[in-house]
Amino acid sequence: MPDYKELFDRGARRLGSGSYKWDSDGSDPDMLPLWVADMDFTAAPPILSALFRRVDHGVFGYTFVGEDYYRAVIDWFADRHGWDIDRHSIIYVPGVVPAVTAIIQALSRPGDNVIVQTPSYNCFFSSIRNTGRCLAANSLLYDGHSYSIDFDDLEAKAADPRTSLMILCNPANPVGRVWTPDELARVGEICMRNGVTVIADEIHCELALFGNRYTPFASLGSEFAAASVSCISPSKAFNIAGLQIANIVASDDSMRRRIDRQVNINEVCDVNPFGVTATIAAYTQGAEWLEELIGYLQDNYTLLRNELAKIDIPVCELEGTYLAWTDCRSLGMSSAQLEEELKKEEKLWLNAGTIYGDDGEGFMRWNIACPRRILRNAIYRFTNFVNKLR
Repeated sequence: MPDYKELFDRGARRLGSGSYKWDSDGSDPDMLPLWVADMDFTAAPPILSALFRRVDHGVFGYTFVGEDYYRAVIDWFADRHGWDIDRHSIIYVPGVVPAVTAIIQALSRPGDNVIVQTPSYNCFFSSIRNTGRCLAANSLLYDGHSYSIDFDDLEAKAADPRTSLMILCNPANPVGRVWTPDELARVGEICMRNGVTVIADEIHCELALFGNRYTPFASLGSEFAAASVSCISPSKAFNIAGLQIANIVASDDSMRRRIDRQVNINEVCDVNPFGVTATIAAYTQGAEWLEELIGYLQDNYTLLRNELAKIDIPVCELEGTYLAWTDCRSLGMSSAQLEEELKKEEKLWLNAGTIYGDDGEGFMRWNIACPRRILRNAIYRFTNFVNKLR
């Protein structure tokens, strides 16, 4: 077996490679970016081997997505997550964000409310705004350690006759929850009772940590599947976001036809050959690498939590994703100010919590999917900043 820990420790030099994460600040060699949600690890060796073979072919024309692609997706989710996906329910697209936007357009009308559980992934807000829909924020409840769902508020938001959709992020970005089957069922029951369709963004689904288990929303039962649409992709777990590949899963025939039409109207109906090749390799040969990655991420999180505890900065319990949510309210400055001051004073780039909604004020998001030496450096810079501030 390859020494995956050594690969993770080594990481990859990304500065100057055209990386949005590393090169957005003028390629400052001293800036340490732990913001954008991609990893500083090379992709799994089986994925790289498959891509090399595809490059050697030398022709990169329009892509036919064959049955081997669908079989890889279906077998992976059946074997790993107990979710039986029908071949004809899958619509491939170049990403989850264009998928969410197309689904919103297909299944609601301008002016409709879309429920989002905040703090939440910022692109949900733009998808809602850009399509002329209205955000209905179902603020999550924070107890100082972890987040839970305010079901009373969710019931009220879902009961509003203007509400037609809910975006459910599982595992949740940025707060790191992996919703339990009971929580998902309760969400589904509320939404079905009120005629609200659930859009389940499950892009981080493979990154359940510390024994937590991801449950596909659609796997709860046929009624849940029929009242929802799922968005899945290997991009986060296998670090292939730039290859532009994702899948919409819609078991209801009417909804799927409307979504497929909107995907074509939006001209996001084509994918590139590398995304198809990488997906097949990830789902057929990538399990061993993924398991080693999960262990590495768990150790990175434990390091961050323990070190920040020494300076009294709580780190939210991380059940899934590689995004750590830190409570910095004791520092007495806004998240936006903290982001700018960390960049200026310490050359450390974290995400301000307020880009994930007003409920993120006072929090910062760390991307811990990096070699441990980089994380230690980031912790050192952050600790230095906090100690000077206090």
